[in-house]
Amino acid sequence: MGLFSKIREGLKKTKDSMMQKVERVINSFTKIDDDFLEELEETLIMSDVGVETSEAIVEELRKKIKETGATDPAEVKGLLKEIIAGMLKEDRPFTLSTKPSIIFVIGVNGAGKTTTIGKLAAGYKAEGKKVLVAAADTFRAAAIDQLQVWTERAGVDIVKHTEGADPAAVVYDSIDAAKARGCDLLLIDTAGRLHNKKNLMAELHKMFKIVSQRAAGCDVEVLLVLDATTGQNAVSQAELFKEAADITGIVLTKLDGTAKGGIVISLKNQLNLPVRFVGVGEKIDDLQPFDPQQFVDALFE
Repeated sequence: MGLFSKIREGLKKTKDSMMQKVERVINSFTKIDDDFLEELEETLIMSDVGVETSEAIVEELRKKIKETGATDPAEVKGLLKEIIAGMLKEDRPFTLSTKPSIIFVIGVNGAGKTTTIGKLAAGYKAEGKKVLVAAADTFRAAAIDQLQVWTERAGVDIVKHTEGADPAAVVYDSIDAAKARGCDLLLIDTAGRLHNKKNLMAELHKMFKIVSQRAAGCDVEVLLVLDATTGQNAVSQAELFKEAADITGIVLTKLDGTAKGGIVISLKNQLNLPVRFVGVGEKIDDLQPFDPQQFVDALFE
């Protein structure tokens, strides 16, 4: 299955739910008026696009209708596609050009953080990169063991300490190991605690400080893993983590298992956080780079 086919298949539930509702609204009206736009906004909200983002889309739609002189509701679908594509446009590249480059992986337990690291490791190894994984989630029982299983599947090395060890010490040792072994990429797992935000912030700050000292000049990306099936709750999680870390992108897992893929739009519009990867299946190669245009094409085709 090709890359676009996987994205299209992964978005099937979202497309079937969201776009069917949108088309139902379009087919129920013979002219574009306030009632039509209100119903369209409600439909977007109900499709997990979120209140703020749905309002912004409809506001932009009003402008486009004036600009184009559109009168037929059937013309709205093309305008919607254009607006959403514009919202998702991302100018910041995802950069891993230094040796080593570093990816911090953060997120609450259960979102698919460990699985994501395993799939990222396998994907980058398949591209010919030498990958090292740091088991810096020393807080959760069995987190290190789970990560070890995934690194073995991916065929990459792991740096680990004992459960309960200082996560910053793991990061320190993993940076030194990545340099000594000539690694291209260091993936760092972190604890998924949100119930004590103060501790989380302090812990992340300590780890980032070590990276700035031990890996000065290295490209650093911070990926937040979110479970797509939680819908707008994932946006709330992202808001909290954004206070604790300088997030550069989102990994949206379980996209194939939900009709709530509309959160992609609200994550970008409300928090200016681009989705970098999406999980569209269980297999090790089912974590795909996210392409905004492909997302919109798959949604509106």
